[in-house]
Amino acid sequence: MAGNSSIEWTEATWNPVTGCTKVSEGCRNCYALRMANRLHAMGNPRYKNGFNVTLHHDLIDLPRSWKKPRKIFVNSMSDLFHKDVPLEFIQQVFQTMNETPHHTYQILTKRPERLLKLSPSLNFTPNIWMGTSVENEQVKSRIDLLRQVPAQIRFLSCEPLIGPLDNLDLTNIHWVIVGGESGPGARPMKIEWVRSIRDQCHQQNVAFFFKQWGGVQKHRTGRILDNKTYDEYPTLVTT
Repeated sequence: MAGNSSIEWTEATWNPVTGCTKVSEGCRNCYALRMANRLHAMGNPRYKNGFNVTLHHDLIDLPRSWKKPRKIFVNSMSDLFHKDVPLEFIQQVFQTMNETPHHTYQILTKRPERLLKLSPSLNFTPNIWMGTSVENEQVKSRIDLLRQVPAQIRFLSCEPLIGPLDNLDLTNIHWVIVGGESGPGARPMKIEWVRSIRDQCHQQNVAFFFKQWGGVQKHRTGRILDNKTYDEYPTLVTT
């Protein structure tokens, strides 16, 4: 449910919510769904409801016990802004993040419309990085919604990247992660799509992180792009 993570752009995961529902084409081969089904079959009590949205109240305070600063991916097995997660619960999660400034929290949602609606009721302290998933042209509107959220660091996760993303407006976006789909049924990602996003990031002074090429066996394809590993992170600028 929590602990060290093998995800390249973070250090730990924290899952006060598990379970989700599919909202766009990027969800087709959801890794979290596969993992939840496996854990359910193994009898893991956290997944007694399978992939139905489940709140874990006993995990809200978990990061308070982690003394060493970490980058923490919030809800790698869910979406904090799913309609079935009450505002009051989200506020409790935010309170923990607000009161543990030694950690950096990375929240990723495919529901930026609800994020924006609720944002006046949330406290976006500088240690909270807020992101949205943009897998193809059909969901580029998510960027405009994220841009209106009062987080000091806003980022895009273009993973799984399943189509080109040209002519991106990265105004007030600080970080872009790109990755290919992995696991059973993984859809291919073209190198020109990745190069285009990388070049757009550099032209607009946005940090670029290339996570993986993906594929059925992602360990075979690695994460080298044009003979280089891209591990850029955003810089927090206070005004």
